[in-house]
Amino acid sequence: MPELPEVETVARGLDQSLEGRTFTGVTVRWPRTVARPEPAQLEQQIIGRRVQSVGRRGKYVVVELDQGYLLIHLKMSGRLLVVAAGEPLEGHVHVFFDLDDGRQLRFHDVRKFGRVYLVDEPEQITAGLGPEPLDDDFTLDDFSRLLARRSGRLKSLLMNQQFLAGLGNIYADESLFAARLHPLRGADSLTPDEKARLYDAIRSVLGQAVDSRGTTLDDRGYVDASGRAGAFQAQIAVYGRRGQACLVCGTPVERIVIGGRSSHFCPRCQT
Repeated sequence: MPELPEVETVARGLDQSLEGRTFTGVTVRWPRTVARPEPAQLEQQIIGRRVQSVGRRGKYVVVELDQGYLLIHLKMSGRLLVVAAGEPLEGHVHVFFDLDDGRQLRFHDVRKFGRVYLVDEPEQITAGLGPEPLDDDFTLDDFSRLLARRSGRLKSLLMNQQFLAGLGNIYADESLFAARLHPLRGADSLTPDEKARLYDAIRSVLGQAVDSRGTTLDDRGYVDASGRAGAFQAQIAVYGRRGQACLVCGTPVERIVIGGRSSHFCPRCQT
């Protein structure tokens, strides 16, 4: 699933391509992709709206319009690509938007879990999300206060979008490795030093991944708005490396399942 770095990269690319453009039409090929409003109403409401900017909130791409907002959640396999209208239409493009410059914004989603929303305010969809971990005003004190109210396992907590917005499996594993913390540790067991290590690790790992334009794994499930792969996969320390030597100590990386999701860690480095 695209996480914060991937969605941030997509949003930045779309901002360059879409700013100032006007929607002239929309075609919905898989109605369930449109969560709000009804697909027929989406066409009536989107035509003529002009893109002001494109940003991100959590794992949502947020397109600010001159009236309202278009939100898109990529879920497991979603891609947003801006292409010439004449390019062949792939079978997994479930919604595409016509633009006033002869191009199209296409939502490609193999697994069909992604969703599109047209709303008056982003908070109608994003109100339940936790803080943005890369915001300048998100401090260690803020993070410590969040942890003070929690007692669950660290891996599950980091993936809880109501706790922090944007982390998923890859970057939760990588952040815990960078902080030298075991994924099964309880949030209420952390010392002040460990909280600081985790805070710094989350921000460092996410920042490096954004700079690398995200992670593209072997299945090439993620590409940016221009169809280019990310590069952070070359820096991955534990995620998906079960049985391979830890890059720090050489101990084989282990995999366990926590809350139905895989978790990779070094049993020696992470305690």
